[in-house]
Amino acid sequence: MPIKKILLVDDSKTELHFLSDLLTKRGFSVRTAEDGEDAMRRLAEEKPDLILMDVVMPGQNGFQLTRAITRDARFTDVPVIMCTSKNQETDRVWGMRQGARDYIVKPVDADELMAKIKAFD
Repeated sequence: MPIKKILLVDDSKTELHFLSDLLTKRGFSVRTAEDGEDAMRRLAEEKPDLILMDVVMPGQNGFQLTRAITRDARFTDVPVIMCTSKNQETDRVWGMRQGARDYIVKPVDADELMAKIKAFD
């Protein structure tokens, strides 16, 4: 199934703006959420084709949120790509163990992100 709708979850308005602009210009429909609670509300409203998930956020962090989403029967088919400044291999491994299907480190390289998204088409 082609990726058309993406949910961006990040507490940084700068990152949300940058990634939204990047993805919108490439034809994706983008919704944003600034924390775990907001993300769960957005998921209930409209199921995305893919989620880009930050890790460091207030309240529920991205690892916890990814685990909750990927273990929810309604969303098991929605791939999550961790999109974070946490660049240690242990972070990458932990993110994948929580259910993420891929991992990208900020600052995001547009071509790398597009290749990772295209891999799910």
